[in-house]
Amino acid sequence: MSDATPVNDSPGFDEMARDIAEVPAVEVIVTVAVNLMSAAAVKLGLTEDGDEHKDLDEARKLVHALAGLLDASTTEISSFHAAPLRDGLKSLQLAFREASLVPDEPGTGPGEKYTGPVFG
Repeated sequence: MSDATPVNDSPGFDEMARDIAEVPAVEVIVTVAVNLMSAAAVKLGLTEDGDEHKDLDEARKLVHALAGLLDASTTEISSFHAAPLRDGLKSLQLAFREASLVPDEPGTGPGEKYTGPVFG
């Protein structure tokens, strides 16, 4: 058994940590939200590949996580950032409702716990 302490051999780890320290929180939140939106769109089949990557169970999780993030961060980011993200979320929620063979009851769709019922 070795008493050696694990060494972080990742080149540039300290540099990456310094770089992220310089990024304002609002940019991190918006970047994560955009990544969740993009992933949800792919899982909803809204990309050029369409049904190839469609997975509504995965899309539900991503849309729900996006709604939770936006709900938690709305007071922390300006409406300049929040408004387009909320619009994108609503579009994804409506796309999910359209894609579902058996639509959720109003108020029970992905993220509607945070946004309330979404109607077209």
